Amino acid sequence: MTVKKSLRVCDKGHRYYKSSECQSCPTCNKENKPKSGFLSKLSSPARNALIHEGIDTLQKLAKYTEREILSLHGIGPASLPILRTSLEEEGLTFKENNQ
Repeated sequence: MTVKKSLRVCDKGHRYYKSSECQSCPTCNKENKPKSGFLSKLSSPARNALIHEGIDTLQKLAKYTEREILSLHGIGPASLPILRTSLEEEGLTFKENNQ
């Protein structure tokens, strides 16, 4: 089965092909990737999902349960160990499910 990709052009003029509805430009994602911090350790879709939700610090991340984070479009199971470790390094954890 061949997936049809369509040509897209972002606001900065970068041209790229995508098969999904995702409007994320790969070139912009590389240019905007943080050099350090927990967001720099994540894939572009995961990073964009957190930023879209306003989660740009570990303190904000700690206000969410793992289930809530996993429900965000762009976050997959591979992101959780990275996020857990980043939280633990700062003495933080995900919110418990029953809180």
